[in-house]
Amino acid sequence: MNLSTDRQHGIAIVRVKESRMMYPLLSDFSTTVNGLIAGGDRRIIIDLSEVGYIDSATIGCLMDLYRQISPDGGALKLAGVQRRVETMLTMTGAQNFIEVHATEQAAIDSFGGAHAND
Repeated sequence: MNLSTDRQHGIAIVRVKESRMMYPLLSDFSTTVNGLIAGGDRRIIIDLSEVGYIDSATIGCLMDLYRQISPDGGALKLAGVQRRVETMLTMTGAQNFIEVHATEQAAIDSFGGAHAND
């Protein structure tokens, strides 16, 4: 899976560079985010702005990651969610647990007003 990770203001940002996020590709994604959590990251943004489709396995993976990070006061947030992906999140109820933000900057700001240019 084509991913990149970045860090801004103590927030880990995982950018997914795939048009479709589905079961065969989830291993790399899950390993990357689990590594961040295991390394102590408690504020993670998943930028899905290039993703136009997700399957149920992806939603299950996102919910699993959410369950791992939440008990310690951490947060997993999504950014740049396209309409079709948002529909899947809504249909499954995942958006009731995982915050969705229109842009990466909006997700960063939701952690307390940090700006990318700071």
